[in-house]
Amino acid sequence: MTKQLRDLPENADLRRADSLAREIFSDVANKWALLIIEALGERTLRFSELRDEVEGVSHKMLTQNLRMLERYGLVDRTVHPTVPPKVEYTLTEPGRALRATVDLLCGWTHRYLGHIEAARDRFDGTPDA
Repeated sequence: MTKQLRDLPENADLRRADSLAREIFSDVANKWALLIIEALGERTLRFSELRDEVEGVSHKMLTQNLRMLERYGLVDRTVHPTVPPKVEYTLTEPGRALRATVDLLCGWTHRYLGHIEAARDRFDGTPDA
């Protein structure tokens, strides 16, 4: 084990089941949260706009993930006192920092999509087309 990992406080050690870092990692590293972060980018969007941007997300999953991201301070939720209320979401500074990592993951996915697709076909026994 490297000295850097040994010197981590218990709540920052991803390897520990009871660490806060693992809880945060588990919550934030899910497909809906990552797609929401990517969709928000540098923009401010309303709930319905986010739902349109993140194809396939249910109302319930979008609500749950937005609440979680807000709880962790990654998304700001602004309610405008109109009838009906206008609610907007935007990334905070830590959310924008995380987006840089999400962008790298998206780039990696695009770069290796063909390789992964071919490997899956080989693994699943699908003949080459």
